[in-house]
Parts: sequence; structure tokens; C-alpha cells
Amino acid sequence: MAIIGGAGNPVGGSFTGPAEALEIVGNHAYAYSGEIPATGDTGGATVGMLDFTSGNYVFVGTLDFSSTVTSGTDVFLEMSMNGANVITLEEDSDPNHPGITEFKIIIPAYTEVTVKWGLASGTKVATAIMQGRIYRG
Repeated sequence: MAIIGGAGNPVGGSFTGPAEALEIVGNHAYAYSGEIPATGDTGGATVGMLDFTSGNYVFVGTLDFSSTVTSGTDVFLEMSMNGANVITLEEDSDPNHPGITEFKIIIPAYTEVTVKWGLASGTKVATAIMQGRIYRG
């Protein structure tokens, strides 16, 4: 997908819905997946959350993953860069778990990024948020 600059909104910086790309505002960048539903027995992280190609910059920031999954359900998360998995998470949800997992990430220039998720049983929703700073050479 294309890189969208200036919050994806030509008249201002208001939130207009889930991002289709990494949004650039000055030296900052972010992306929101919105709520993405998945149904159990997906066999792994198969539902797309974010999919974009970075531009002429390095992104340094975080990927926050949260879900409404209840105790006893396996949750899967994958993040890949240029087709290679760089984050793989499989966890059995715990009622004491806050439901948000944060990963520190660095995305090189001109890199294809995908984030996917799935779960072992039931039907639930999850969200992914990337936020951080960009550096140009």
C-alpha cells in the first residue's frame, strides 16, 4: 500500500478511521488497525491487521497488540518484514494478563510490513497500533 502523509487527511489531522498505511506527521508516524475480528481454529495468525511498505526513512517505535480474548484461549500474532517473521507470539490468555502486549520495533527503509493475528477458539476482536518516530538519512 502507498505511504500516506499528514495523517491521511488533506484538511487536518483528525482521525478518520483505521489506517491503510503508516501515517506520517512531521517526524512522527503511527498506524491503527481498528478492531479486527477473528474466528477460532485459524491454525495460526492469519487475519490481516496492518499491511504497508515503509518509505525513505527508518521507523523506531512500538507495536501494541490488544485483544478481547478470554482466559484459556490461545492467541497468535505475527509481524513480518519482507516476508520474514520478526515477531511471533503464541500465548494462552490469562485472566491476570492486561490484554495488551507491547513490542519495541525498528523498520528499515523500503520494507514491506504485515501484522496478522488469530486465535484457537471462539470469535473475538483485536487491535494493533504502531507509533514512533521516523529518521531520514
